[in-house]
Amino acid sequence: MSKKADVFWVSQKRSMPTAFKLFTGSAWMMLSRPFVDYFIWGWDNLPRIVLMYYANFLSSPEGYFHTVICNAREFTNTTVNGDLHFISWDNPPKQHPHHLTLDDFQRMVDSNAPFARKFRRDEPVLDKIDSQLLSRSHGMVTPGGWCIGTRENGSDPCTEIGDTSVIKPGLGAKRVEKLITYLLSTENFRPRQCRYNHVTKGKKYMRVY
Repeated sequence: MSKKADVFWVSQKRSMPTAFKLFTGSAWMMLSRPFVDYFIWGWDNLPRIVLMYYANFLSSPEGYFHTVICNAREFTNTTVNGDLHFISWDNPPKQHPHHLTLDDFQRMVDSNAPFARKFRRDEPVLDKIDSQLLSRSHGMVTPGGWCIGTRENGSDPCTEIGDTSVIKPGLGAKRVEKLITYLLSTENFRPRQCRYNHVTKGKKYMRVY
């Protein structure tokens, strides 16, 4: 090509597969050790077949792992539909989510999600998260149970370190516990595994996180 580009577009279109069903979802996920072993070893060849199908796809991390796990019988019932992120989308969703601001702070807290995106650089809401949720002052790390110093005149309590194995769950841990309990509840866990809920140009895709 005469010009460089991030994406090379072609006119040919890939046909829908018949050997497996397509799933899509969040690019953020946690994979269990047994599942990682499965798609590395690929003893039934499914991970390799799906990998070839997703070659040269845009945003393939939003489909590859989801498609493999939801087509593998031994792992289908192990999926949890939640990526632990707070994200503010348009309805219907556009390509990118909203940038989060101070107006979104309380909704972020109420979501109980430990992660959020996306933020502009030097966004004031980041300072509010540091001060009100993480008890973190500017230029300091987030204090934990191993910090045994005293906070005087803005001093860093983590300059004195005690037992690094000490864990003291705070309010954030309680919020995450509430979220996990919700995701694993009877009404949310099994009914939301590898299900149809997204249609693109008349073609059905399943959505899983």
